[in-house]
Amino acid sequence: MKTPQNPAVGSDLAARAVSMIGRGVSWLTLAMVLLTFFIVVLRYGFNQGWIWLQESVTYLHAMVFMVAAAWAFQTDDHVRVDIIYRGRSPRYKAWVNLLGTLLFLVPFSVFLLGVAWDYVAASWSTMEGSREAGGLPLVFALKSLLLILPALLLLQSLSTLRACTSQIRRPSGGTENHDRQAPA
Repeated sequence: MKTPQNPAVGSDLAARAVSMIGRGVSWLTLAMVLLTFFIVVLRYGFNQGWIWLQESVTYLHAMVFMVAAAWAFQTDDHVRVDIIYRGRSPRYKAWVNLLGTLLFLVPFSVFLLGVAWDYVAASWSTMEGSREAGGLPLVFALKSLLLILPALLLLQSLSTLRACTSQIRRPSGGTENHDRQAPA
């Protein structure tokens, strides 16, 4: 179990929900590996293959990345520009996280919700299925991930904003813990 290094993680209900969802969906990677192995054995060992089985790997892959994105942000496993972050005080990191969340993550998530809503609704209205014969009839459910991704990111944003604000308000007393390494 990884302990988050991000000072903006938060420990409220939103953070716990994102963590629980992320941990749960992370097990789908094992299912993807086993399913891919099974597909390869069927294809090359028995000359058998089913479109729905191959599409299910794509569905699992989309679920892992879109549902676990907020958890990756929470555990600080996302891409970060270390030039302005590494070796800084927790207060400075909290400011960077606060501004990044307010200026980039929240607007992106709201934009994605707005843009994807009609797209997903249209898919649900027709109960859109696979275009492939024998494919999964669940494309509408797959497209719903376009709404789940920003919803979970916004949920984690609330926790991050709360934790950042708390870190910024915390008195430093001149003893801020810098992560800088001593020269060797």
